[in-house]
Order: sequence, then C-alpha cells, then structure tokens
Amino acid sequence: MSDTHALEALIQSLRRLPGVGIKSAQRMAFHLLQHDREGAQLMAQALQQAVGQVRHCQQCHTFTEKDLCSTCTDERRDATKLCVVETPADQSALERTAAFKGLYFVLMGRLSPLDGIGPKDIGLQKLFDRATDGVVQEVILATNFTAEGEATAHVIAQALKAKGLQVTRLARGVPAGSELEYVDLGTIAHALVDRR
Repeated sequence: MSDTHALEALIQSLRRLPGVGIKSAQRMAFHLLQHDREGAQLMAQALQQAVGQVRHCQQCHTFTEKDLCSTCTDERRDATKLCVVETPADQSALERTAAFKGLYFVLMGRLSPLDGIGPKDIGLQKLFDRATDGVVQEVILATNFTAEGEATAHVIAQALKAKGLQVTRLARGVPAGSELEYVDLGTIAHALVDRR
C-alpha cells in the first residue's frame, strides 16, 4: 500500500470536488499520470497560486486578487442597485447575461438551519450595512429558488423592507429548484428584467 500512497492521496483529493465519485477520481488521476503529467503540473501550480492569491472583495465578498474586485471599482456600474447572490458562480452567471449593470453582494452561502448555517455564517450584517449605506436604493434578491435560497431571500427582504429599502426578487422565470450557474442565460436575463 505504501508504494501507491501518492496515487491514493491524489484520488482522495480529486474526490473532494463536487460530483466526483471514486471512479471519476480514479479516471482523472490515471489520465493525468499516464497521459498528461505536464497538465498535472500546471494544475498543481494554478491551484497553489489561486489558494495563495485569491481572496474576498472587501465590499461585495466575491473572489478577487485585490482589495476590491473589478466590478466594485467600475464607475460605470449603477451603485443604487445591489444584487444579492449566493456564490461567485451565481454572480458570474448574471454577469454573462449583460442584463444587470448594478453592483453585487455575494453571500458565500445561504441560510440552512439544518446544517447549522445561520445569519452570521453568511455575513448578513455586512449585507445590511452595505444596503443601508445611503447610496443603495434597490436590493435585488437573486438567491437560488431552493428551499434554503427562498428562506434566505425572505429573511433579507423582511429586514431590509423594515429599513425602508425597495426589495425585489428575481421573477419566477428561473425554474424552481434550480441554481443560477446552471440556468440558461436567456432565462436569467428575462428574470432580471421582469423582477418584481
């Protein structure tokens, strides 16, 4: 067993990726070692560099290598509109539609009491502080249409409406139970335009 420790460690590392089981991890490991050692080296370097350099934007929480991301520093964005999403992947999906020109706040998760994830775990206070900065006029809730995403949107909406802000939600054009990064771009664009 000791002569394959490195191989087993690689397989177990690959299994940490979402949707990757033991067989897929083995196929990837065997492919990299047998057919693409240069690719494996590039992947290892890219992972190490990303882990060392990528951090959260101080204003919106998305991934960036600087203190503020390029979206937050773009003066052409409409700072009166703040779109709340669960993950950087969701933000990326909305950006690809080119239908939203405001700013974002990335929760890095969603409320899930069964998993022990509460308001402090997803930075709701930082969102509330940002939304009530005197510049933001509308908060668009673009959390996923899952039970947890809906609960998260409800909690945020209640808190921000109590502070006098206009709060809207993505229209139901996005299928219930879906995650934004997997929804087609046309559907996301229509949902943004028809938000209520």
